[in-house]
Amino acid sequence: MELYEASQWITPGESTLREARDFSSHWLRSWIAKELATTTETVANTLKHPCRRSIPRLAIKDYLSSFAARTPSNETLKDLAKLDFNMNQATRQQELLQISKWWNEIGLAVNHGRDHLQVEAYLWPMSTLAGPGFSEYRIDLAKITSFVYLIDDIFDIHGSSLDELTLFTHVVTRWDIKMAEELPDYMRKCFMALYHMINQIGYDVHKKHGYNSIHSLQRGWAKLVEAFLVEAKWMRNGTCPTSENYLKNGIASSGVQLVLLHFFFLLGQGITKQNVSLVDGDDPPLISSVAKILRLSDDLSSTYDEHVGYDASYVDCYMKENPGLSVREASEHVMDMIEETWEQLNHESLATKFPVVFARAVVDSARMVPFVYGNDGSFDDDNEKATSSFPSLQDRIKSLLFESIPI
Repeated sequence: MELYEASQWITPGESTLREARDFSSHWLRSWIAKELATTTETVANTLKHPCRRSIPRLAIKDYLSSFAARTPSNETLKDLAKLDFNMNQATRQQELLQISKWWNEIGLAVNHGRDHLQVEAYLWPMSTLAGPGFSEYRIDLAKITSFVYLIDDIFDIHGSSLDELTLFTHVVTRWDIKMAEELPDYMRKCFMALYHMINQIGYDVHKKHGYNSIHSLQRGWAKLVEAFLVEAKWMRNGTCPTSENYLKNGIASSGVQLVLLHFFFLLGQGITKQNVSLVDGDDPPLISSVAKILRLSDDLSSTYDEHVGYDASYVDCYMKENPGLSVREASEHVMDMIEETWEQLNHESLATKFPVVFARAVVDSARMVPFVYGNDGSFDDDNEKATSSFPSLQDRIKSLLFESIPI
């Protein structure tokens, strides 16, 4: 298992680690199949969720209820782990109360019908930024992520015309309050709330760190809505782009670069001309690797949903380019792409010039992807449907935020 865990640090071109990964995974799976391992459940969990690609603190309940019960352990350490979880949960609940209060004050839930959106938005910063010192950042990033979801809803769900979506895109791109008066009421309220929040963040960054980040933040939101508009046009016109074009735009529309852009400036570490140029660029390799993993994993998990009408995904686009390819074959190709992207992320994270705290948050964002989307690369052979190694996202959120561990 240790060899398998070590092999997860593979970078492009490392044939030895690739062989180690293939060798160790083959024998671990063989042991499970033949029930040769005395800790079969532990081995299976390692194969599905190696440490490099998971966030152990999110699985503490599983460890305490399953693995710790099967192996000798220090009861005092287990009690301390339970206490630590409950204390962190209490902190999360207080932060979520602040986010919920903000959400109610801006009044956008009425317009968008997403009363619990702030809980989903909080999941990412809660999981990727651990520790009491990051409380303020978790709250700010949850607000930013809420707006990503909100604006995604405007483009995907609310039935707005392309003309209205184009106007909304122009307003955000130009950051123009006067032009916002031409928007429908729900769009105008969303933009005004976004406008004031981002300008306040820009002011806070300048006050604390002496850097004017507002242009970078505005540009980040402009790139996001432009990518959303491209997708809206594809969907409404029934157009299937090339898989390459789809993925390039999908990386931008994932929102990953935008959220991490805000964290970089809020953190205030390593704000150099070179780093700003990287994080504000069109394709920063460290961050785009995470966005690619998220986009492909999201598409993979939705491939097996029942669609009404056309809903583009990378799998759809790839299958149209390769007639005769089965859903399973296309999905396995996507899984291979995710593996390759993890190799690239390993390389970028080891060679990065960004501050350690920021780089760790970037990698943790990728490690959160399996937790959110659940697909672990396995299939139900009866119907070629991808299987999930986790319970529903709602159950996971409930367990992490609202169900303490008895001591």
